[in-house]
Amino acid sequence: MTSTTTRLGAAGRRRLWPLLAALLLLVGALGGWWLTDGRPAGYPKGVSGFATGVPEGVYAQYGTLLQSYLHTEMPGVELRLDPTQGSVDNLDRVVGGQDSFAIATADSVADFDDPRKGDLRAIARLYDDYLQLVVPAGSPVQSVADLKGKRVGVGEPKSGVNLVTREVLAAAGVDPDHGIDPAPLGVGDASTQLATGKLDAFFWSGGLPTSALTSLAARFPIRIVPLGDLTDKLHQANSETDAWRTAVLPAGVYPKTQAVLTMAVPNLLITRDDVDPRLVEGLTRTVIDNRDPMGEKVHAAQLVDLRTAVYTDPLPLHEGAERYYRSIKP
Repeated sequence: MTSTTTRLGAAGRRRLWPLLAALLLLVGALGGWWLTDGRPAGYPKGVSGFATGVPEGVYAQYGTLLQSYLHTEMPGVELRLDPTQGSVDNLDRVVGGQDSFAIATADSVADFDDPRKGDLRAIARLYDDYLQLVVPAGSPVQSVADLKGKRVGVGEPKSGVNLVTREVLAAAGVDPDHGIDPAPLGVGDASTQLATGKLDAFFWSGGLPTSALTSLAARFPIRIVPLGDLTDKLHQANSETDAWRTAVLPAGVYPKTQAVLTMAVPNLLITRDDVDPRLVEGLTRTVIDNRDPMGEKVHAAQLVDLRTAVYTDPLPLHEGAERYYRSIKP
C-alpha cells in the first residue's frame, strides 16, 4: 500500500511540474512588468548625446530639464547635452551620429538637404517657435523692408533662425547678403550688441518666452516688429516653408512689449531610425509624463500635448515612439 501511494505521488508531482513552471513564468513576467512601472524592460543604459542649441535658448533649457527627468525615469541612462548653433546643426549631428537626439524646427527638417535624411525619425511634436524681429523701443524700423542698410543679427550660420531669416528678408524684397549688414550671432550675443548700439535689429526664432529676451527687455526697452503679413509670401516663394503659420505673439510676453502678429513653426524632437526602440520609448514616456513639472520651469514645455505629439510631419515616428503612443491609446 505504501509503495503504491509513493508511486502515485511521484507521478502526480511529475504531472504538476509543467504547470508549476508555467505559473512561475507568469509570475515572473508580471513581477517584471510591475518592477518597471510601465517602463520598457531591458533598455540600453549608458550615455546618449542630445544636441541642444545656443546656451540661452529654449532648446538648451528644455534639454537640461529632460536630462534631469530621464535620469530618474530611466536609471542608468544619461543624456550628454551638446551645445550647437541650432536646428540645422542639430540635424547634421544626428544624421552624422555625433548625437542620438535633438530638437529641430519642422521647416529646417523639410529643407534639410542630405542623402541621410531618410534616417531621421520623430519622437514627438513639442512646442512652437515664434519668429521675433527685435529692435530698440524707439527704433524707426516698422517692417522688414525698413531693415535695408542696417546692421542686423541673422542667427548663427547653421541655425533654424538663419534659415528662415534669409527667406523672410527675400520675401520682403531685401537681399539677405547685400541689402543689410548681416551679423551671424546667437540670441545672447545679439541681445548684448543691440543694447550697446552695435546692432540695429536682430531676428530670433524660439519658444515663448526666451530667457535671453526677457533679460534684455528688463534692462533695455525693446519692441517686436510684426511679421505676420509675410507668411503668404514666404509660402509662395518656397513650398518647403509651409510649416510656418501666422500667429499672435502675446502682449507682455517680454516686459512692456505689445501684442504683434508674427509667424510660428512646430519644433520636433528627433532621432535616427537605428536608435534602440526601448530607449526611444522610455524617452517618449518621460517627455509626456513630465510635461507639467517641466513646464513650471520652461513655459514652452507646457505646450507639449499628447493629442498633437504624434503629428510630426515631415518625419515619420520612430518605432519606439509608436510603441509608447499605442500603449496609452484608450
